[in-house]
Amino acid sequence: MIDAVMTPNVAAFFDKPTNTFSYVVKDPSSSSCAIVDSVLDFDYSSGSTGYKGADEIVEYVLSHQLTVEWLIETHVHADHLSAAPYLQEKLGGKIGIGEQITIVQDTFGTVFNEGADFKHDGSQFDYLFHDGEHYKVGSMSCTAMHTPGHTPACFTHTLGDAVFVGDTLFMPDAGTARADFPGGDAGTLFDSIQKILALPEDYRIFMCHDYCPNGRELEYQSTVKAQREENIHVKKDISKSVFVDLRETRDKTLDMPRLILPSLQVNMRAGHMPEPEANGLAYLKIPLNAFK
Repeated sequence: MIDAVMTPNVAAFFDKPTNTFSYVVKDPSSSSCAIVDSVLDFDYSSGSTGYKGADEIVEYVLSHQLTVEWLIETHVHADHLSAAPYLQEKLGGKIGIGEQITIVQDTFGTVFNEGADFKHDGSQFDYLFHDGEHYKVGSMSCTAMHTPGHTPACFTHTLGDAVFVGDTLFMPDAGTARADFPGGDAGTLFDSIQKILALPEDYRIFMCHDYCPNGRELEYQSTVKAQREENIHVKKDISKSVFVDLRETRDKTLDMPRLILPSLQVNMRAGHMPEPEANGLAYLKIPLNAFK
């Protein structure tokens, strides 16, 4: 017997400095929930961290008497630091990411010249999802789908009828994610997006970012149907070859994300900082000319 598709309650939280949306996704038939793509406050100029945004999620979860089962990372973000360990300490739940995190750890463990103590097996996370895996949030059926292209470890998570695509798709008037990071590939990204667009047309798609093209108001929710018909990069009349040319041409004009260097070092560790040194302070590295 196939479970009926549930419609979870989705609460969005916006981090303006990084243009990032985080979500609390509640099973409609219980108090169970998942938190998707949380954000740690980080001031680059001072090297200081904070929890204002994360505490808004904590307050929401506690005030609604929810039980956190999962802290899901759709991928290793390059534009913000994850607050998952902080939220786990306050609220519980398992931190999960796609099993291809090991590829990202291999790549950036080398870039940042991490020592022998840095593990490349994904063990910093509580759980590694595999492609097509089914899991539950309370009684709600969920699916993890490997959707690489932006990064090798990108996953799309479908929780009931709510689809969390990470950076793979943006709102239809903004198109798609870049594919020029190490391990990224525009052709692979196109194929991954087709898997998302094959979902039922009324499924809701929730964005990780919105940059308000042409000055419109901030938005974070679309549908599979709207993406099929209106997405400026992948609507139905755009071929794979056209997309690849468009994506690769556009990517050559883009600057690196402002927080890419601290973000990758922290997020490949499941949101944990590097181990403190002898003076009790943790340090992040700046590899010179690594991303020319």
